[in-house]
Amino acid sequence: MNGHPTTPSTTFRRRPPRFMTLMFLLPLCLFTVAALAKDQKPAAADLVEDGQLIDLTSPRYQELFQELQNDHKFLEEELTKIFTGITIRRRVLELMDKQWEARPWHEYYPRFITAKAISEGRKNLARYEKVLDRVEQEIGVEREIIVAIWGIESRYGQSKGSFNMLQTLNTMFDAYPRRSKFYRGQLIDFLLLCRENGIDPQQVSGSYGGAFGQTQFIPSSFREYAVDFDQDGKRDVWASVPDVLASIANYLHSYNWTAGMPTTIDLGPALKGENLEKAYQKGRKGLLDWQEVAETQGIDLPQPVADQKLTIVGLEQEDGSTRYLAGYPNFQAITKWNNSNRYAMAVTELAARLKK
Repeated sequence: MNGHPTTPSTTFRRRPPRFMTLMFLLPLCLFTVAALAKDQKPAAADLVEDGQLIDLTSPRYQELFQELQNDHKFLEEELTKIFTGITIRRRVLELMDKQWEARPWHEYYPRFITAKAISEGRKNLARYEKVLDRVEQEIGVEREIIVAIWGIESRYGQSKGSFNMLQTLNTMFDAYPRRSKFYRGQLIDFLLLCRENGIDPQQVSGSYGGAFGQTQFIPSSFREYAVDFDQDGKRDVWASVPDVLASIANYLHSYNWTAGMPTTIDLGPALKGENLEKAYQKGRKGLLDWQEVAETQGIDLPQPVADQKLTIVGLEQEDGSTRYLAGYPNFQAITKWNNSNRYAMAVTELAARLKK
C-alpha cells in the first residue's frame, strides 16, 4: 500500500481475513471521495429549494430597491406589489448549467436544422415576402438570416417560453452567483420596459435564460433594438411579425452586418499554420487578418469590408474529425446575439437551406 513492489519470500504468510482488508480500505476510499468532493463546487440548484421565498430584506435587494426608487422613480408601494411573494424556480438553475451550446456540433445542430424547420422557414419567406422586402431595403440584412434566427429562437413564433419572466430574473439574480450581476441589470431593464410599454411584469412568460417574445430578446436587447416596424405605436415582439423581423434585422445591423458579404468560408479538414491553431483555441477572441488565413490555407478568400479580421471556427463531427471555417464579420455579428459559434453556425446553415 506504500507504492513500492513487495519482495518475494519463501516464507508462507497467512492472508488476513477479507473483512480486515475492507476495514483498512474503507477509510481510504472515504478520504478519496471527500477530497474529490471538496474540489467540486456544488451546482447553484443544489443550494436552494424550489419554491423558496426570496429574502427581500437582504442587502442585495435593499440596494436594488434603492436604485429603482432613486434612479428610476419607482414608488415603494409599486415595488412591494411587484416583488412580494416571489420564489426561486430551481428548474431555471438546473437548465442554466445544461445548455445546448456546450454540446459538440454533431449533437447540437440536429436540434435546430430539421426538415420541418426548413419547410416552415420557406413558407414564412413566402408569406412575409413584402415585409421582408421592406426590411432588406430599409435595414440591410438578408431575409434568410432573419428568418433563420426567428426559427431557431421561437420556431417562427410558436414557442415563446413558459417560464415566468419575473420569477426567472429574480432566481438568477438571487441564486446564480456566476451571473448575478448580469441578471440584476436585466431585472431592472425588464421592469423599465414593462413600465414603458404598459405591460404587467408578473404576466410575461419567456425562456429559462430570461428571453421573451418571438425574438427571444433579453430585456436590455428589447430596449435597445426592438423596432415598431408596423407603425402602430408600440414595439411588439410578441404578436407583430413585422416588428419581430425588423427587430432581428436591427440587432444585426447594429453590429455592422454587411449585406452581400459571406458569414463563413470553408477552410478544410485541417488548419495549416500555428497562428490559425492559436486563433481557433481563443474562440471568438482569436482574430486574424484575412490575407494571412488565405495564404496559410492556400485558398482564395473574399476580402472583408475595411479589411476586418476573421475568426477560426471548428465544428466537431461525429467521426471525431473537425470541419474548419473562417468566420467573417457577419458571422461575428450573429455571435453578438448568442455568444456561441455553434449557434451562429446553426443560423448560417439553416439560412443556406432556406435559400435552396
